[in-house]
Amino acid sequence: MTLSPKWFAARLAAAVLPAALLSATVVAVPVAHAAALDAVLNLPLTNRLADQAPGGVNASLPTDLAALEALVDSARSSRRPATDYAALLFQYRLVQATTEAGIDLAAWDPSAGFSANRDNMIRSYRYYENFQLDRRELQWAGMGGMVGGDFGGGIADMELANTVYGLPGLQQTAQSVLGTVESAFGEGGIAQLPEGLRTLAERAGDLTTADLDWFIRRVVIMQKAIFDDLMPMHYAYSREGLPAIEEFHDAGLIPDDILAAWHDVASGDPDRVATGNAALLRREQFTVVGQLWDDTRAYRDGLGGALTYVMTMVGSPSIAGVPALREHDPITVTGTLPDGRAATLTTPLPAWDWSIFEDRWTYVEGELLPRYRDMAENDWPTLKTALEVPYERQFESQRATARIPQLLGDVATATTVTVN
Repeated sequence: MTLSPKWFAARLAAAVLPAALLSATVVAVPVAHAAALDAVLNLPLTNRLADQAPGGVNASLPTDLAALEALVDSARSSRRPATDYAALLFQYRLVQATTEAGIDLAAWDPSAGFSANRDNMIRSYRYYENFQLDRRELQWAGMGGMVGGDFGGGIADMELANTVYGLPGLQQTAQSVLGTVESAFGEGGIAQLPEGLRTLAERAGDLTTADLDWFIRRVVIMQKAIFDDLMPMHYAYSREGLPAIEEFHDAGLIPDDILAAWHDVASGDPDRVATGNAALLRREQFTVVGQLWDDTRAYRDGLGGALTYVMTMVGSPSIAGVPALREHDPITVTGTLPDGRAATLTTPLPAWDWSIFEDRWTYVEGELLPRYRDMAENDWPTLKTALEVPYERQFESQRATARIPQLLGDVATATTVTVN
């Protein structure tokens, strides 16, 4: 059979045309993806601490999980440095975590106050505790979930029963202690008292509903800030292991010490696991909310310190063996009585303030961390039972209202001056 030139031309067209069409299609998709990707590269994390706006870490980023996954895949495929897509990666992991926790990130607005965020708070802490139940090494998550309910219950009281924190009895108790100290030791004794107690006694009457609302919003912001920072890492580690944490580090989202902490958490060695979780907790308390607490305490020329001190007065973590905050380092004042005798005054009020990092880290390091570790390692059935309690019940069981009468009674009967 003789093959004509037309036959060769037809065969060539049949072979080349599909390839050309395929080539055109392949080129068009990457160009479209590249344009979408370029729009979300090198974005700043303007809302990393959840204190600027609702939603995620940058308003330019989507909150749709499928869209984020496609963009992250494209960024990884482009072989760009991870620092170029740091905010995108952070948002992707955050949406994965919020989706799994049953929270709508786009609608999560901590500035709306407690009532609007109560469900998100409960879902958050339930999510924390689920990590501990699933992975024994994730002790930060379990402890954070348990303690979160304790503080969340206190915030509920502040919004739903403002009279608890504006309670005249609290100010009167503070005034009574100051009066006793002044009678015994004069102004020198007053100077030994924590600033928050002095502010409560002298200025609590200046607090308004607007002040309380502002304080509540700040604490709810801190709760979301902690979730936003730690939960993306917990999700990534639990689902994809240390390589996912390495990507966080490569993107500049976490420093060397936090990368090392996750390696400790994953090590299987009890001491290293405890060290790694302690590093995560220190990050939470210093890096994430440290400045937020300082700003809160300084609110209205220090009036915020009255509220942070009240939190310390009534706070009581539900971890077995951990003392109430007021029982850790209670007030002791020493001086000379008017008749010249040396004496010591004691009262069951805290000599410290939870909002001061050095104070709370002493409490965390000396009380919370070792006792929680002991439960996790040596009494897992008891801890597991506590973590499995429906979180609504955990939350409501830690309302501060039940502790106020006891606190007032303790201070009234147990403030004593003893001659040395």
